[in-house]
Amino acid sequence: MAKGTRAWATIAALIVVAPMALGGCGAGGDGPEFVSATGQATASPTPPAEPLALAIAPAAGAEKQPVSTEIGTTVSGGTITEVAVTSGGAKVPGSLREDGTSWVPDAPLKYAKKYDATVTATGPSGQVETKTTSFTTMAKPRGQIGSGLYLFDDKVYGVAMPVVVEFSPGIPQKDRAAVQKRMFVRTDPPQPGAWHWVANGTQAYYRAPEFWQPETKLTVRIALEGIPLSNGKYGNVDRKASTRIGSRFEMKIDNENKQMTVFENEKLVRTMPVSLGKKATPSSSGTMVVMEKKESTVFDTMDDPNPANRYVTDIDFAQRLTWGGEYIHAAPWSVEQQGRSNVSHGCVNLSTPNARWLFEKTKVGDPVTVKGTERRLESGNGWTAWDMTWEEFIKGSALPVSATTAGAPASPTAGGTPSS
Repeated sequence: MAKGTRAWATIAALIVVAPMALGGCGAGGDGPEFVSATGQATASPTPPAEPLALAIAPAAGAEKQPVSTEIGTTVSGGTITEVAVTSGGAKVPGSLREDGTSWVPDAPLKYAKKYDATVTATGPSGQVETKTTSFTTMAKPRGQIGSGLYLFDDKVYGVAMPVVVEFSPGIPQKDRAAVQKRMFVRTDPPQPGAWHWVANGTQAYYRAPEFWQPETKLTVRIALEGIPLSNGKYGNVDRKASTRIGSRFEMKIDNENKQMTVFENEKLVRTMPVSLGKKATPSSSGTMVVMEKKESTVFDTMDDPNPANRYVTDIDFAQRLTWGGEYIHAAPWSVEQQGRSNVSHGCVNLSTPNARWLFEKTKVGDPVTVKGTERRLESGNGWTAWDMTWEEFIKGSALPVSATTAGAPASPTAGGTPSS
């Protein structure tokens, strides 16, 4: 098993489904009649319209607001029809969340700047209510967290590619709901999805109940810059990516017969013998994802505490599966054992021709399932988003998620080049 260096690469809001109105049985008509005191049947009285009322935030004159500030809106008797935000006379682009509770700027606000906001609500009869506010943002803070997004613009990923966001240090439990509200994912065609936090808060994954549909477009914005945390630190940067999911390509490995079966678009295309980790260093059983690919690299485990596991070896066609150092790779030295016995330090050994063929076919994000080994895949050891049922996955969300319906909130158009 080789140790790799962990590289930076990388809310789901509940969609509330309104119950369908049920029509009553019987003849047609506009509804029940009202019987007056004279016994004359008349139409039911129309209830008075709810008065239009609007409140917004931040409060007028608020100072030292974070650059993640949204324009909060509370309205009754109508809907928000316009939000206009300016700074120094220049318009600030943004959009309303789908639930209408706030307006989100398309990019972080500027530090130490004054902003003016005008919000308009309109009632069903055309009545209009307008509120205005102004506020100033804080100076740039010194204490910021680190973060990463493991997605890049214009790349093609496998159907099991989760949206992976990484935090250093981990996000405290009490802050995760607020952070999750600032993590936006759009899918085209639309597919439900949800977030899941790794226990220590260093990573969050977004995935659908099933693998992504091939050719899905993912548009992601992790809008963290300026978000205040309970530990006194702030989010460091907004990260964006627009990517595409490619064809469905899957690898399944069975320790019992020591064979890898490869499926393309759910059709078996190849079977190859493998050698897995020996009993002292077993391979992990579970559903993993190809995390990175290196046509050639060097495995250096000389810092392993066990002298028996120390080596330096040139490796070809390496595909990372875990942070702990499990890879699929060419192993010409174990060809005689492949399909017969396990001799590796935890990696999946293939012959060089088979490893080359596989390497040329796979994408980062392709799923790899291993079963029947002596060790279970540890949560967070790699992108383990798919190594649990959907019901288990949504339990790791910081916000309520329905087991049958989940989705992403409205967000500004995500694009641009992500940082790593």
